[in-house]
Amino acid sequence: MSTYLINHLRIPGDIPNEEGLSYLEQVEATVAPYGGKWLANGDVTVVEGAWPGLIVLMEFPDRAAAEQWYNSPDYQGIRPLRTNNSISDIVLIDSLPADYTVKGFAQQVRTAVEAASGS
Repeated sequence: MSTYLINHLRIPGDIPNEEGLSYLEQVEATVAPYGGKWLANGDVTVVEGAWPGLIVLMEFPDRAAAEQWYNSPDYQGIRPLRTNNSISDIVLIDSLPADYTVKGFAQQVRTAVEAASGS
């Protein structure tokens, strides 16, 4: 089951500085051994609410691979180039099973609420 990394990225001044560019030049090599790939990267079109900054969307084969990459010595070695020069909110989320439906999820929630209330 694929795991996705989502990074809400804000770069002060909107232009990467030298350290930020160095990070960009090195990060791809740290991801490759873990099967990670970029799916989207750049500006967004906001249709509701506010979203200052950029989005980075990456895919890994599974959560273990994503966590191994993030915690790897190679990535941790360049991570300060990003964290010292930008603001990031990074999350991991697993893909859904093939049979997932929102309606089915709503039913699971209804069942759990009814069980908790004793109905």
